Amino acid sequence: MWITSSIATVLTPTAVALGNFDGVHQGHRQVIQPVLAFNHSAIDGDLASPVYSTVVTFHPHPQEFFSGQPRTLLTPLPEKIVQLDAMGVKQLVMLPFDRALAALTPKQFVQEILVEQLQVCKISIGSDFRFGRNRAGTAEELKAIAAAAGIEVIITALKLLDEKRISSSAIREALQAGDVALANYLLGRPYTLVGTVIKGQQLGNTLGFPTANLQLPLEKCLPRSGVYAVRVHWCEKSDRASTGLSVRPQPGTAFQPGVMNLGYRPTVNGTHLVAEVHLLNWSGNLYGQVLSVSLERFLRPEQKFESLDALKAQIQADCDAAEAIFD
Repeated sequence: MWITSSIATVLTPTAVALGNFDGVHQGHRQVIQPVLAFNHSAIDGDLASPVYSTVVTFHPHPQEFFSGQPRTLLTPLPEKIVQLDAMGVKQLVMLPFDRALAALTPKQFVQEILVEQLQVCKISIGSDFRFGRNRAGTAEELKAIAAAAGIEVIITALKLLDEKRISSSAIREALQAGDVALANYLLGRPYTLVGTVIKGQQLGNTLGFPTANLQLPLEKCLPRSGVYAVRVHWCEKSDRASTGLSVRPQPGTAFQPGVMNLGYRPTVNGTHLVAEVHLLNWSGNLYGQVLSVSLERFLRPEQKFESLDALKAQIQADCDAAEAIFD
């Protein structure tokens, strides 16, 4: 998949799925799917002129640009790349969102960005898509403007078969509530934390439950603090230095069941948030490895215990509960 943040290096012509796509959830996939049909097509049958199935996003997120506040993401860029690449998207264009782009009217955005620079022949968007100055443009307005240029626009309502509406906000709310099943259902896959194993305080070894301390991306949206049953994969080495660590599980490897504690460790007077993963029935050196940790089930909230013995007993109970889930 070709990745660019410069209009000058965009592969054209394009069939474009337009949006922020944080999460690449089931609704996003419905929006992206129509442009994938162009992977094997060409203009007027000329195989030398392919149409590139393209996802166009904005960087930074418009809300982050206007508020000046960093925004946490369900899928930081390395994760988004893996998900889009696996779908078969041929190109990811990250439009630099600045004052010039924000000032474009809906008509100017369509003509200057989509028509002239991206040479778009088809556009796919969600029904709640907004664009142009002050977010004045609606999905239906985009369809009308594009029709005048002979460009088809597909508008998709982001709903599942049970009429449950899909949104990144709904997934965030589910994660904060510890409702892993709902979050995973809306995503269409398990919610995953990816990080590099770093050295911790070795408390897990003292208790008899060695843990891998994960250094997570600062922009990653974290679920509710507490204990989770998780599936762990080792990630392959990154071959794309510009996007940070690799988040792609090593091919042909089975998952390792585990238990993750996400929180401040109040029993030992912890002062900062940590993600610690204990792999069930496994031992070895993980320092420096990149692990992909998929949430299977929320087991319990974080709590403070009266003693380390009480904490150790609860960890054993958590491990037993996780093993029962995976069995």
